Amino acid sequence: MKEKENKEKEEKPRHPLSEVFDMYIRNFSAVCAMFVLIVIIILAIFGPSLYPTDPFEMVWMPFSPPGQEGFLLGTDYLGRDLMAGLVHGARVSILVGISAAFMSVVIGITIGALAGYYRGTIEEILMRLTEFFQVLPTLLFSMVIVALFGASLPMIVIAIGLVSWTAVARITRAEFLRIRELEFVMASRASGASDFRLIFSVILPNALPPIIVQAALMVGSAILFEAGLSFLGLSDPNIVSWGQIIGSNRQYILDASYTVTVPGLAIFVTVLAISLVGDGLNDALNPKLRRR
Repeated sequence: MKEKENKEKEEKPRHPLSEVFDMYIRNFSAVCAMFVLIVIIILAIFGPSLYPTDPFEMVWMPFSPPGQEGFLLGTDYLGRDLMAGLVHGARVSILVGISAAFMSVVIGITIGALAGYYRGTIEEILMRLTEFFQVLPTLLFSMVIVALFGASLPMIVIAIGLVSWTAVARITRAEFLRIRELEFVMASRASGASDFRLIFSVILPNALPPIIVQAALMVGSAILFEAGLSFLGLSDPNIVSWGQIIGSNRQYILDASYTVTVPGLAIFVTVLAISLVGDGLNDALNPKLRRR
C-alpha cells in the first residue's frame, strides 16, 4: 500500500509555476543575481530616505578621494557627495530601464502579434517596418530623437523604447506563427472567439515565456542606453542618475577616475545581475530543460 501511495504521489502532476521555481533555484548564479538585484531595488526605493544628502549639494572640496573627511566614495568635480549621487541615482536608472523596457515590450508585442496572427499583407508591412528600425544605428537614432525633442527624462525613455522593440516583435511573431496552428487555438476559433480574444487571451499567454526573458534583458540594455546618452551629454542635468554622474565627470576621467568608476561599477553589477536573472528565467521557462 505504501509503495502504491508513493507511486501515486510521484505521478501526481505538479503546478507549472512550482516546476519553474524549482528549476530556477537550481541555478546558483541566477539565485545570487536575483538577491543582488533585490538589494539594488531596495536601495533605489529606500536609499534616498536612509541617505538624505542632496546629490546636487556641494558638501566639500572637489575631487576628495574616497574615504577622506567621512565621504565614503569621495566627491566629484564640484565637491558633491558621490555616495549621495549613487544612492539617489539608482532610482532614476532603474526607473528608466523598466519604463523603456515596458514601452519596447508593448510596441514589440503589438506589432509581432498582429504580424504573426494575420500574416499576408499585414505581416509583410509590419515586418518591413521592423526591419527598417532594426537596421538603424540604435544609439545614433536615440541621440537624434533626444537632440531634437530635448534631453528630458520622459524623452530619453521614449527614445530608448522606440529603438529597442524589434527583438520583441520578432520573438512574438515567431511564437504566434507556431501557436496559431495548434489544436486549442483552432478549437477556440471554431467556437466563435473573436480575433481580439484569440490574440490576447488564447495565444499571447502561451507565447509569454520567451517574451518575459527578452523583457528582463531589455531592462539592462535600457540602463546601458541611458548611460551612453548621458556620457555623450544628452541627459537631463536636473536629474541625477548613474549615467548622468558618468557624463558630468567624463572630462576628469584621467585626473579622478573614481568619479566615473564608481557609477560605472554600479551599472555593471546591475546589468550583469539582470542578465543572469534573464538566463535563469530562460532555463526555468524552457519546458525541454524542465523535463531533464
